[in-house]
Amino acid sequence: MTSPRIDTSRPHPARMYDYFLGGKDNYEVDQAAAEQFIKAAPEVRAAVRANRSFMQRAVRHVVEEGGIRQILDIGTGLPTEPNVHQIARAVAPGTRIAYVDNDPIVGAHSRTLLDDDENTSVVLGDLRDPRAVLDHPDVRKVIDLDRPVALMLVAVLHFVTEAEDPDAILATLLDALPTGSYLILSHATVDLFEEGGRTDAVKVYNSATASMNPRKHDRVLEFFRDWTLLEPGLVLVPDWRPTEPVDPALPPIGFYGGVARKDG
Repeated sequence: MTSPRIDTSRPHPARMYDYFLGGKDNYEVDQAAAEQFIKAAPEVRAAVRANRSFMQRAVRHVVEEGGIRQILDIGTGLPTEPNVHQIARAVAPGTRIAYVDNDPIVGAHSRTLLDDDENTSVVLGDLRDPRAVLDHPDVRKVIDLDRPVALMLVAVLHFVTEAEDPDAILATLLDALPTGSYLILSHATVDLFEEGGRTDAVKVYNSATASMNPRKHDRVLEFFRDWTLLEPGLVLVPDWRPTEPVDPALPPIGFYGGVARKDG
């Protein structure tokens, strides 16, 4: 079988995110775009670190308090420790995880780390085709859709345009999950900035493989549909159940985050 081609002609959001986090799994085209973004939005490195911290707290919560033992992580990005499986299995060693991303380099690096792990799958797939993700044999190998699942959409939905119908994507994914499942979601916003603020940063993604589409609080809230949001609701990611006081010197963090449960 031919390996999927890794496109290095345009920046990819996963590789730019890796660069923001200080990773090495990126190319010159990603680095140049990321540096352009940093120039327009210098708080981005603090923001992506805060977003990852939110993810870690949320995963720990759904496994420890929610009893979740299987996780579907769509838009996983390049491996950065601690990874989702490391966080989950520190609480419940048998937790099963399917990682899904549309960048072949993500899959290559993840498979290298997890090659002998029968409780983990790494899948090349795209959030824009949710039915194909749910039906993928390597997803179904580790995820039983008759049992509660934690669906993770962390810093990925803002790469879906309104024309690509994010509501329909969420409907397909959430309707497929049984009662007791959880949704962990974070999403970029420019609500914290003056009108037109960070426009230059957002435009950087126009040359990437996916555009950035930051959304307002009310719009992000709609993505949770009728699921029950856990306290404190949809908030800026540093404010979601922090384990230590939020640093008042932290720059503006343009990510909303929330966790919701399917109750019926």
